[in-house]
Amino acid sequence: MDLPGRLLRLLSLLQSRREWSGRELADRLGVTERTVRRDVDRLRSLDYPVTGTTGTAGGYRLGSGTNLPPLQLDDDEAIAVALGLVGAAGGGLSGMAESSMSALAKLEQVLPARLRPQLAAVSSSAEVIPRPGVPQVSPGVLAVLARCCRNHEIVAFGYHGRARGATRRRVEPHQLLTLGWRWYLLAFDPGRDDWRIFRVDRIGDVTPVLHRFTPRELPAADAASYLVESFVSAQYGHSVHLTVQAPAGTVSATFEGVVRGIVEPVDASSCTVRFSADTPAMLLTQVAAIAAVAPFVVDHATPETAELIARVGDQLRQSFSRGDQADPERQHPQG
Repeated sequence: MDLPGRLLRLLSLLQSRREWSGRELADRLGVTERTVRRDVDRLRSLDYPVTGTTGTAGGYRLGSGTNLPPLQLDDDEAIAVALGLVGAAGGGLSGMAESSMSALAKLEQVLPARLRPQLAAVSSSAEVIPRPGVPQVSPGVLAVLARCCRNHEIVAFGYHGRARGATRRRVEPHQLLTLGWRWYLLAFDPGRDDWRIFRVDRIGDVTPVLHRFTPRELPAADAASYLVESFVSAQYGHSVHLTVQAPAGTVSATFEGVVRGIVEPVDASSCTVRFSADTPAMLLTQVAAIAAVAPFVVDHATPETAELIARVGDQLRQSFSRGDQADPERQHPQG
């Protein structure tokens, strides 16, 4: 690789992560560690603030400063950024529509000519339709939390919980996730000596503590699995238990959204399902999805949930009954 191109690639790598070892950079660039050291010195001579440490845990990082390099994106990264901006403009982030469109316009101006048609196609053809009723999230809060996750920095914030009201939390942030149009922070809470999931729209007054921590091992295969399993096992104010005349695998495939059920097989052709949620309406959505797949019996339901399921069932039966009476051919089909 020619020297100017290699230096740009080195800058791009230093921008993408907080810290790199010399060996990692050498492998990415296809050069020796000695060449990496020389290239870092060249960047420093151009006033780019690249700092380094020695020893087995040594590495390089691009420090803060006014003379940072222009953003370097490859083709896939540019399209990914464009799609992210379209998503931010459409849903979940308060006050971001105008800023996102402005950022798209600026991105198009600075990208190479070969990428501009692709970016224009994304910005004109893709659109995210906001979901009514979904709480808005501050992009500033997300940015701070994301930085603390990446840098393994302890963060403190105010949290308005569902049951306990307002509390002040100090946690080790692990990862941000989205599920069901909502943002969540997965973090370890030393004060409670356990992992916790926080809804980001309930987080405020975020303050990085600037103390680093060693990441703990997550008690799950990955953060997404932990989040989903937490929703499955959580107990909320409303619940319903069903016996379904279908295999457990078939029933599990019907689940949609945040609400998941605990499925336990009875035999090869039937299973039991337990749902729990904040509202009866959320449970009704899942019960209706299962009703479209197989017959079932309601073994137990909290009173409001039972009443809602029965009322909606009666309304459906009455609607079809009125339809049959109004259409003689449905009652006496010809031929």
